[in-house]
Amino acid sequence: MLAFVLPLLGMVWLAILPVRAQSVVTLIVTDPLTGVGIYGWDPVSYFTEPEPLQGRADFEHIWNNVPWHFATAANRDIFKSAPDIYAPQFGGHGAMGMARGYVSDSNPKIYVVFKQRLYLFYSAANREAFVLSPDEAAREAEARWPELSKGLSIN
Repeated sequence: MLAFVLPLLGMVWLAILPVRAQSVVTLIVTDPLTGVGIYGWDPVSYFTEPEPLQGRADFEHIWNNVPWHFATAANRDIFKSAPDIYAPQFGGHGAMGMARGYVSDSNPKIYVVFKQRLYLFYSAANREAFVLSPDEAAREAEARWPELSKGLSIN
């Protein structure tokens, strides 16, 4: 009987051990199912609308090997002419995480436009921490981005 139970116990241990998966963090935050930049939100709309708009696949532009969606053809064309202005800072990774020295995801609904740049955040608390001292946080994040981005993969 013991010979039968011991192999089964080994399988139980496998079932309760934590699973360690290889994490792939990309240079630009994308929707994991579609690969679209910042989950399909229109990056230009953060600057032109009271609330950001969801982009549409029929207004798509490929930039940095990533498809980006836009709410209108005009927004797509504006982005094409100046992507470095309209694309979120740090590839859309959380700005406060970057300022604190680590790469984090972001939620495209939690954002700040500061000095004509789009910053996305993981949480409302991170956004509030950024807003308390935006110049310092932006400066810290900018300083850390070159080193932290080295470990990120191209899409």
